[in-house]
Amino acid sequence: QVQLMESGGGLVQAGGSLRLSCAASGSIFSINAMGWYRQAPGKQRELVADITSGGSTNYADSVKGRFTISRDNAKNMVYLQMYSLKPEDTAVYYCNADLITAWGRLEEYWGQGTQVTVSS
Repeated sequence: QVQLMESGGGLVQAGGSLRLSCAASGSIFSINAMGWYRQAPGKQRELVADITSGGSTNYADSVKGRFTISRDNAKNMVYLQMYSLKPEDTAVYYCNADLITAWGRLEEYWGQGTQVTVSS
């Protein structure tokens, strides 16, 4: 069993900041890419940012320069530091991981999501 557990969401005013954390636990051999996605009401889930095990990052154009993704490979954790938040950043944020399980299978896992609400 593998679980991803997000934390750090909440309500913030426009221009504020939040830091999301995600911890992967369970029968994990290694983790390849980790990332953050978000889904606003009535919209499709979209990639916010992802990061490889080697530290290469990729960001959605809408968050470049405002959000920073990082990870701690030793702790199987990924973070999303969000600055200059805008009302349009309001969404449920999901953690994602592509990993190799202890029994050698390449699998994809999702967290349960954490709500981020930015008020204007």
